[in-house]
Amino acid sequence: MRNAGMFTLGNDVLAVRVSNMGAELQSVVRDGVERMWCGDPAVWGRRAPLLFPLIGRLRDGWYALDGRRIDAPTHGFCRDRAFDAEQVSDTEARFTTVADEQTRAVYPFDFRLTVRFALEGSTLVKTHEIENLGSAPMPFELGGHEAYATRLLPNERMADCFVRFEGLDAIEMFGMDEAGILTLPKTIVPLEDGCLARTPEQLGIDTVVLENVPGSAVALASAANPYEVRVEFPDFPYLGIWTKAGQGDARYLCIEPWSALPDAHFSPRELAEKPGVRTLAPGERATLSYRMTFR
Repeated sequence: MRNAGMFTLGNDVLAVRVSNMGAELQSVVRDGVERMWCGDPAVWGRRAPLLFPLIGRLRDGWYALDGRRIDAPTHGFCRDRAFDAEQVSDTEARFTTVADEQTRAVYPFDFRLTVRFALEGSTLVKTHEIENLGSAPMPFELGGHEAYATRLLPNERMADCFVRFEGLDAIEMFGMDEAGILTLPKTIVPLEDGCLARTPEQLGIDTVVLENVPGSAVALASAANPYEVRVEFPDFPYLGIWTKAGQGDARYLCIEPWSALPDAHFSPRELAEKPGVRTLAPGERATLSYRMTFR
């Protein structure tokens, strides 16, 4: 089946739904409990947007390509793009998009992006394959933005939730200005038994942005229930942690593996020179995956 709006995957542990719009994860249910954010438009209407070929906001809304200014939207364009989709099996679905006139206006490259979702027991594996179909080197950024539900049982609060790191007693997060552009120096944030129990807003920042997280893995858990989701991202050197500010007792937290750093005041304007940006030669492809294990 191709181009249907919603695709369902399932095994004896997980039931998953993915939309062809943005190749966006919509739902993960285990033991009758919904583990993903519902996308309430009154709070934040997205669920797990795909970030490509850019991550985050750009300084003044533009980047440079060989010295030429190119205006581009926040997070790129794939989150609002209908993908061609195919149900491969009961436990796998594949979503593909290619460059067209609309994408070339803000990202002048010929590419193919394929996103594959596959179930392995209690784990959902999300794999991205980026191909350079053109004749010029192609720089790109790619990231996830999954929003996990944080209040799973009655009477729970966001304050019960925490992000657990492996082998750390503190994290070092980048600074960020009011426009969402990264700054230096970094700020050291102490952890409690390896856990971050404060939201970005409570830390006085829009997004917690980290690099080189030990073990390339974190877990979102709660002191009030036995559920957790562990995210493993060895192909992604950067990580974002975000929930929309001003929500008080928030109902979700985003754990976001990123291949590159969002724009920063210490970054060059040239896309290919920004920290973490990868460049594919003509005909080359890259494969980047992360794993979400629901316990």
